[in-house]
Amino acid sequence: MASERVTLTVSDPDGEREVSLSSPNRVVWPDLGITKAELAEYVQQVAQPFLSANGHRPVSLERFRDGVGASGEPRAEGFFSKNPPKGTPDFVDAVTVTYNSGRRHPQIVLTRPSAIVWAVQMNTIVFHPWASLAENSDNPVELRIDLDPQPGTGFAEAVPAAHALREVLREAGLEAFAKTSGNRGLHVFAPIEPTHEFLDVRHAVIAAGRELERRMPDRVTTNWWKEERGERLFVDFNQANRDRTMAGAYSPRALPGATVSTPVHWDELDDVDPRSFTVRSIPQRLDDIGDPWADMQATPGRIDTLLEWWERDLAAGLGELPFPPEFPKMPGEPPRVQPSKKNAANWDENGNPVED
Repeated sequence: MASERVTLTVSDPDGEREVSLSSPNRVVWPDLGITKAELAEYVQQVAQPFLSANGHRPVSLERFRDGVGASGEPRAEGFFSKNPPKGTPDFVDAVTVTYNSGRRHPQIVLTRPSAIVWAVQMNTIVFHPWASLAENSDNPVELRIDLDPQPGTGFAEAVPAAHALREVLREAGLEAFAKTSGNRGLHVFAPIEPTHEFLDVRHAVIAAGRELERRMPDRVTTNWWKEERGERLFVDFNQANRDRTMAGAYSPRALPGATVSTPVHWDELDDVDPRSFTVRSIPQRLDDIGDPWADMQATPGRIDTLLEWWERDLAAGLGELPFPPEFPKMPGEPPRVQPSKKNAANWDENGNPVED
């Protein structure tokens, strides 16, 4: 039996376009009764600020065929789409990108409202954009820092750290912008000129994170290994790597409350309740206050000062930090082994295992 299907008329910059939506009454968030059709309406309502933050760049789609589980149930299982699937319509763009392995492959690019609705048709809930634009996918246009709460910490602890990070970045000549993660953390972005590739930007993030850690040693850490973090916020520097992404601005999260990763003004951050930013509340928020990130890309900065800090720290003996496990071994990287399990005799000075 064929599933129910409706046709939506979507307003694109070049005119109206019809997009088919199957199973419009399928419930995506059971706690709230939010359906696939309501999600498609939401992405149309927020299309302009969404595309400003996430459009015209490679994007990974996190898709959930069965929606989000209800509160108290196991977290729903999703999967990622990076390459355009078979049958992708011509109003959904793509760009060939280089991954960390050196492999090159097309990746989806969203440039118009109808493309976002198509992504919803494909059961996308979370949108994960790259930090670079499709026209120059190797060089990021924003520095991204994920303040990730560890056990014993939460959003309340992330707020003062974000304010302090803003000051750190200002001292480095960068203007910072904040958004909720849609969960417990905060994301701090700074627009930058696309003059450096991902590894340089990662080093700039590490430099900023280390400076923040110096100022808040009891509350912030750059330790990659969980056993060393304690009850401190983790500056997740590895989110700055190529093909490592986080939920984009105005992207829903696959969580029971239908929360949305939401840009905020700095002067409202202290009073923010991230649980209040949902698929149902964000359109009204945009009507009331506009998009806090509307002018984010107007005056991008440079990461030169942060890279000077990186070199300063190298000279002081602070070297490279671990990369994610799926990455190739990188120059200067320390051993990829838990500190509590590390036997120094088994590793050389470059972090490579010593052969018997």
